[in-house]
Amino acid sequence: MKVVGLMSGTSGDGVDAALVEIRGRGRALRLRLLAHTALPYPPTFQRRIVAAGLNGSVSEICHLNAALGEVFARAVLKVIRMARVRHTAVELIGSHGQTVHHLPQGLVEPGLGRIRSTLQIAEPAIIAERTGITTVANFRSRDVAAGGEGAPLAPYAHYLLFSHPSRARLIVNLGGISNVTFVPRRGALKAVRAFDTGPANMLLDGIMQRTSHGRTRMDRGGRLALRGKVRPALLRRMMQHPFLRRRPPKSTGREDFGGTFLDRLLREAGRAGVSRDDLLATAVQFTADTVSGARRWLPGPVAEVFIAGGGVRNLAVMKAMQRMFAPVPVRPLDDLGWSSQALEAVAFAVFAYQTIHGECANVPSVTGARHPVILGQIVPGRPRHVLRLDK
Repeated sequence: MKVVGLMSGTSGDGVDAALVEIRGRGRALRLRLLAHTALPYPPTFQRRIVAAGLNGSVSEICHLNAALGEVFARAVLKVIRMARVRHTAVELIGSHGQTVHHLPQGLVEPGLGRIRSTLQIAEPAIIAERTGITTVANFRSRDVAAGGEGAPLAPYAHYLLFSHPSRARLIVNLGGISNVTFVPRRGALKAVRAFDTGPANMLLDGIMQRTSHGRTRMDRGGRLALRGKVRPALLRRMMQHPFLRRRPPKSTGREDFGGTFLDRLLREAGRAGVSRDDLLATAVQFTADTVSGARRWLPGPVAEVFIAGGGVRNLAVMKAMQRMFAPVPVRPLDDLGWSSQALEAVAFAVFAYQTIHGECANVPSVTGARHPVILGQIVPGRPRHVLRLDK
């Protein structure tokens, strides 16, 4: 079955689309990446998405839900064209959507108790209508309903793709938020451990956008951070964030490390006379320290570390990670033959495939859910393209 996976992370800077060929059932899957593309959001659109996550009006979120559905549908059509496969050969889409708010610890509602919630937008009905292809979306909510954090979900795919018979591996995704997956050697799925560790690109990009007054979106390649020096006093204060002391299962987002955190960091840096480059270098070290410090919650040592996500392209981050994990080798996931940029989109293709085959794809040992669940909600494609599993 050919499946398109769609992913837009916490950075809110665009959507990744991966076309994957999947064979097999259950955990005995075989995957082949056919094509991958990224569709960046215009800067003003990105800013609206970020703002909507913390203080967006109902009308704005309603509009963005539909607008993102259109963008995601375009990404599907683009990756199908890139792969040069027939449109009718693609039978399924798995869409993560765009997270606008994530409250895994929950809020107390009188008469109902503590209510956990998470919200991803990018209307799947629009994706299915524009492409004609059956679409599975809203994956996180079922895990949350079962008492889990709804994140991270990708470790299920990490386990399927990267288990090794003799070496325990750590898969690190450096997106807007950084997260780690411990894949044990010869281990069972229930032995997998994974959790968010803190901010990554979201913080670095935020510093660049604020200090350039919106003219620059990122420190491309980590060039400016490499010129700066880590400020130990500022780093120590950053490391006091309460999320870093929480034991897994745990997940985070802009609610912890968004605008409020960035405002406070910029004020402290300003009072201490910290330059932009030094602030970037300190934020890079903060990302590396939080990922490295996560080892205290792993069940054993790791033999190798593989990095995925946009952070792979930041040389300053990669060098800091290599320093923190030495002598354990730290390499980009591409060294295993998988695109580090496509990995999370591939994961949501896998989730969609498992959903329509009735397979559970959350990992309760990771999310804290009470039991395994089938993830996602299914929106049928056009009548001539409705998925038939009996053929």
